[in-house]
Amino acid sequence: MYKNLFLVTSLALLLGCGAAKSIATGTENPVRVKIDLLNSVNDQVMVQVDPGPFAEKEVLFLIPKTVPGTYSEDDFGQYIEDLVALDYKGNPLETERRDNNTWLIKDGRNLDMVRYAVNDTFDSETEVEDPVFSPAGTNILAGENYLLNLHGFVGYFKGYTEVPYELEIQSPPSLEPTTSLKRMNGSQASNSQNLFRAKRYFEVIDNPIMYAKPNSVTFRLSDIEVTLSVYSPNGTYSAKDLHPKMETMMRAQKEFLGSLSGTQTYTILLYLSQANETDAMGFGALEHHTSTVLILPEMLPRPALEEAMVDVVSHEFFHTLTPLSVHSREIQFFDYNEPEMSMHLWMYEGTTEYFANLFQVQKGLITDGDFLDRMAEKISNSKAFDDTMSFTVMSKNVLESPYKENYQNVYEKGTLINMCLDILLREKSRGEKSMRWLMVQLASKYNENTPFNDPELIGEITAMTYPEVGEFFSRHVQGDQPIPYEDYLLKTGLKVEQGEVPASYFFRGQIPYIDADPSDMDTIFIQKGMELNSFLKGLGAKGGDVILEINGVPITLDSMRAIVGESFSWDSKKDILMSVMRDGEKFELSGKAGIPTYTERKISEMEGVTEEALELRKSWLHP
Repeated sequence: MYKNLFLVTSLALLLGCGAAKSIATGTENPVRVKIDLLNSVNDQVMVQVDPGPFAEKEVLFLIPKTVPGTYSEDDFGQYIEDLVALDYKGNPLETERRDNNTWLIKDGRNLDMVRYAVNDTFDSETEVEDPVFSPAGTNILAGENYLLNLHGFVGYFKGYTEVPYELEIQSPPSLEPTTSLKRMNGSQASNSQNLFRAKRYFEVIDNPIMYAKPNSVTFRLSDIEVTLSVYSPNGTYSAKDLHPKMETMMRAQKEFLGSLSGTQTYTILLYLSQANETDAMGFGALEHHTSTVLILPEMLPRPALEEAMVDVVSHEFFHTLTPLSVHSREIQFFDYNEPEMSMHLWMYEGTTEYFANLFQVQKGLITDGDFLDRMAEKISNSKAFDDTMSFTVMSKNVLESPYKENYQNVYEKGTLINMCLDILLREKSRGEKSMRWLMVQLASKYNENTPFNDPELIGEITAMTYPEVGEFFSRHVQGDQPIPYEDYLLKTGLKVEQGEVPASYFFRGQIPYIDADPSDMDTIFIQKGMELNSFLKGLGAKGGDVILEINGVPITLDSMRAIVGESFSWDSKKDILMSVMRDGEKFELSGKAGIPTYTERKISEMEGVTEEALELRKSWLHP
């Protein structure tokens, strides 16, 4: 998953009851699902799930609380309304809603089907306290667009996630479905009826579908067929426009991956948002085995949009390696409502983000300087998080505080963990081994159907590499010792320079330290994931603080704009009083305005570099 790419500020009964039933319990007969997009009313669609007969007296029907790749609890069941369980005569059975995501059906032996209405998540993003990250969400825009992350539409019966599913989707004939999900018999039944089949429930939720007016392009990368489908509500962009940049980038990725790319199809579902209160407000992407859902603002100029797509899609495509191929038992046997998390986010997100940057410099898409600047920025960004927190402990407990507040560091320090391991492996092996080499070894042992045991992975990696690699993991990944990045870069003849440079009180260059809550633009908060300047640090401010008052002035969007303007003429001796809300508690912060600075880091070449260091750098950036 790639999150928080941009600042958000700057019922007619659908489907009849059928008496003929398949037996889902322990056989190859499928669970049959019908989704009616053709008759959506009030941004709701009706869904029917026919599981076949049960032997159990009581059965549980569930909608996922969380899904792989999100690392958050989203309670997709909260978007379900009017669920009824029906017997074979169409009469309602007694049900009990146990929580947001779970329904107990009292007479399972007589259950014919469950039927319910589904609301989309995009409409509620500005209304709920913890909205679903948009690329994991759902959209219902009648006759225009349906974004079906199917975990928001299709539930499962407890104990029956390993049986096949068949999906019948009724849709407006003017809209085209794009997905990696296999069609039944390789075709559709009609222009308005689409039939799909999945081997098990995971395959249902692993294959999102986007219905939109035809706007797609397909191209081949050796043995991989890639489809790019674009929904652009104002017609600003077409798939044809964006295809060349995508193909150039993904062709370079394919060369980098070589035999590591196991998929034969890959689908990019690009949803371009108008970024208003009824549209998606969270920008980034969510990975799947053979596809990704990508959401970006339609208002972006084409160069910025293409740059964002390169960075985000490259990250998501590398997820085909990990965790989609190389992963632990916790992911292989994921429990959607009582999940156990793996301890290896350093690999799932860290290796992925590292490769997404490394391949660009190795394949000439960016310069050495560009790559090193990105690594320097990640060093700075990582300092906004707890640098002594064990990465494996954080990963294992990422759904809970204080660990979930450090999740974003998987893209910063997680990348840097892999950078240091890559340099260490290349040094010890004289350029023969690397992080890519390591992933080749792991992929030869583990795959989509063969998971590793979570506690054993680091020991296995150490056994196939060097004791120094095990020491690195023990100290800096499992342990609480910050990584001395300078020591690892020194091996390649590079140094990390840092110094204090002038800043504004509320901006680092063009990047603001503050933002507005999209659900209430008068709620102003301090950005998380940024190392703060000397002014905000001096006051004792922290990322996530909601600013209530500054020097007695209640903070709204307008008053904050005025204070930002005034701050350019503040005297360094000016007293500043700031009231903030932090984790539900009010704090009074105070200090002098001072002369604001921020810490700038730069990775640059040292003088008198040895041939050995130059060879190591060459094997790293230009093998």
